Amino acid sequence: MKLEEDVNPVVLLIFRVVVWIFSLLSALPHLLLGSSSTHFSKRVKARSASGRPAGPYRDLAALNGLASSLEPGVNTLDRVFEVAVRRFAEQEFLGTRDVLSEGEEVQENGKVFKKMILGDYRWLTFEQVYRTACDFGSGLAALGQEPRKNIAVFCETRAEWMIAAQACFMYNFPLVTLYSTLGGPAIAHGLNQAEVSHIITSRELLETKLKVILVDVPKLQCIIVVDEKPTTWPGYPQGIHIHNMAAVQKLGAKPENEVRQRQSPSADDVAVIMYTSGSTGIPKGVMISHSNLTAGITGVAHRVPDLNKNDTYIAYLPLAHVLELTAEMVCLAHGCRIGYSSPHTLADQSTQIKKGSKGDSSVLKPTLMAAVPEIMDRIYKNVMQKVQEMGVLQRTLFILAYNYKMDQLAKGYSTPLCDELVFKKVRALLGGRTRVLLSGGAPLSAVTQRFMNICLCCPVGQGYGLTETCGAGSISPLWDYSTGRVGSPLVCCEMQLKDWDEGCYRSTDQPCPRGEILIGGPNVTLGYYKNEALNQEDFFVDEKGQRWFCTGDIGEFHADGCLKIIDRKKDLVKLQAGEYVSLGKVEAVLKNCPLIDNICVYANSEESYVIGFVVPNQQQMSLLANKVGIYGSRVELCSNPVMEEEVLKFITDAALAAQLERFEIPRKIHLSAEPWTPETGLVTDAFKLKRRELRKHYQNAIKRMYGSK
Repeated sequence: MKLEEDVNPVVLLIFRVVVWIFSLLSALPHLLLGSSSTHFSKRVKARSASGRPAGPYRDLAALNGLASSLEPGVNTLDRVFEVAVRRFAEQEFLGTRDVLSEGEEVQENGKVFKKMILGDYRWLTFEQVYRTACDFGSGLAALGQEPRKNIAVFCETRAEWMIAAQACFMYNFPLVTLYSTLGGPAIAHGLNQAEVSHIITSRELLETKLKVILVDVPKLQCIIVVDEKPTTWPGYPQGIHIHNMAAVQKLGAKPENEVRQRQSPSADDVAVIMYTSGSTGIPKGVMISHSNLTAGITGVAHRVPDLNKNDTYIAYLPLAHVLELTAEMVCLAHGCRIGYSSPHTLADQSTQIKKGSKGDSSVLKPTLMAAVPEIMDRIYKNVMQKVQEMGVLQRTLFILAYNYKMDQLAKGYSTPLCDELVFKKVRALLGGRTRVLLSGGAPLSAVTQRFMNICLCCPVGQGYGLTETCGAGSISPLWDYSTGRVGSPLVCCEMQLKDWDEGCYRSTDQPCPRGEILIGGPNVTLGYYKNEALNQEDFFVDEKGQRWFCTGDIGEFHADGCLKIIDRKKDLVKLQAGEYVSLGKVEAVLKNCPLIDNICVYANSEESYVIGFVVPNQQQMSLLANKVGIYGSRVELCSNPVMEEEVLKFITDAALAAQLERFEIPRKIHLSAEPWTPETGLVTDAFKLKRRELRKHYQNAIKRMYGSK
């Protein structure tokens, strides 16, 4: 769908002439030299080796066998790192910015934000990181950590996280990962279930999260804090020893410890027990072997072209999430630099960057980036908001250039003049050099994906995978500018579709086979930690000995072998009258509305209609309120019944325009003044909705919306 051209007709005519000139100039190289772009007809197809419509579906490069490692024999993570160190020893590897100053600023709404001025990136080479990891691993062993005995890392994404992980991989210490945003009970559950005696954390998380639950984790004996200061830690229970990471490294570097025999892992050993924040229930620990991760890394790397030592990756997503861990390991294996950031310092306009100073993207200028849809939706809405604030000439130029480029991309052509004259400032938001942007964690809306392709001037590869498959499943080819699809299976796995009669999805459906997605291959993990009942339900081994995971997601395969996610079994609710409503489908449609920052659709099978909880966009909400003559703070507007009705009208119109069925459209809504962040416990670290927590949080609102029919 093109952007609306709500502009003066005379101005429109002038700029259409400009666009015609753009078109002529852009076409000249193609006319004189022939097109050098990749047209859709050249796409790689992933068909079933047997030709059956239900699968299995594979990448063409994997028809003779699934890939499990980047090169023969490199099937453990310590070997991956050792090979990289030999090849790129003196290359810059891990980078961190210095904090030059920090303070607090009071915002217009009364909130206080920490603001920082950051310096340049300081870099450690591959050789330096390797030596530091060896010393740290030796130090952990000296502190009593044993091979094949679990150790936890509970820390923000930073260089020390990766160094600690490499140390654990080398010494065969299974790494238990926990999100830094988990609540106390969830943290205690993971540590106790994994019987952890040693944990690696940061000073801030120790003081804010761990300190209050230490009495609930009786087996914990040793805490290693990655920060350099302070050196004393008063007020902690007896029997728990607290060390700085630097001190543990010094301990490991001592001659009597340095010669300590290291027990290298085997391919089948557990490398990571990754506790997912989960959209329902308590966190589950997924057991990931070394060979699982090397297979996942191989699959992802195969789909990203020309990875090399000149690439720079910006790391800000949680390393406790399989998407980020896999992405960083791919970079490690190919000699790429990794510069660390956070969502609060990512861009010049980020919340913790002092006005007038540079965010991490502007300083690092990354070529590679991974993102979750929530982050990209935010960029899209912020840019489009600024477009609406432009003068008529600027706005018209942007709209026409946007629509022109969309048409050119569909034909397989590039638009260098548009990119330079119109989209250069938008591209600069992420440093101006991004060549590949990978999206994962949740479905990316078509509107946002198209915006990223056009305005950031780089391809967006939308991926599909789960913690249970090491994040590997499929990634759309970077030259494929179609939207809503997640590409063909990676070389490390294959897929099948299983009939789901309740949802009326069958592998024999025409023109596209549909059903529950099953993923099989060496990247499929060992299962859930200490949860055999769920393992029996979600995993199985076929007659050839290959392991499979039942995803619960519903997909359809197109004729070119590309997958589209169309539904989820757990998101399907049957209304009182018998209609089935896909909650995720409705949310995906409505999140594209400029008035909506986030939405959770809810339905009770004992009721006849759908309701919703909505986080409105603050600026759009204020504009709508002014239009109907209502004034007040954000909280006052969200609690006003008239505003609920006005927003509901807006949502209904958007839903009808998107051709949702009447029974799928929320009949009543509740407006939330507070945004949903991982810190609130209402969304995961990947910003997926936690439906159970949302239902509890809005219990009174649900009673109100269903109580007055």
